[in-house]
Amino acid sequence: MPQSHELSQAAHDRLVAELEDLRTRGRIELADKIERAREHGDLKENAEYHAAKEEKAKMEGRVAQIFGILENCTIIDSAGSDKVVSGSIVTLKYEGDDDDEAERYLIGSIEEQLDGVNLISPRSPLGEQLLGSSTGDSVSYESPAGTLTVIVMGIE
Repeated sequence: MPQSHELSQAAHDRLVAELEDLRTRGRIELADKIERAREHGDLKENAEYHAAKEEKAKMEGRVAQIFGILENCTIIDSAGSDKVVSGSIVTLKYEGDDDDEAERYLIGSIEEQLDGVNLISPRSPLGEQLLGSSTGDSVSYESPAGTLTVIVMGIE
């Protein structure tokens, strides 16, 4: 069964726009690039042709990835929640650290990533433990270095 993805409406809209752009403009540009490279002669020794074909393969991989995400996604709204849910931005500090060492993290998919905010997957050990917690809660999780505890300082 395909993996379900939780996305904000903004991330969903951005992915739909990216998919449309890749399927239209992207494919046309790469087809033109491949055609121009073919005109340079022998395809076995044509580096420009092979580079264009590789670029096309990467683009088609991204198209398939986005299509899979959109096909199996749920739109979530984390606004106004007093509990950590997928899509929340949380301020965390590790137990024993000072309050000024707290950092902000987005709980969500890599497709949700925001500038200046670190990302925690809701499927990671820390992400799983954070879901459902509230401001002031201490949450422990297993890491390769042993059990670590973080304190939820705030939820946006």
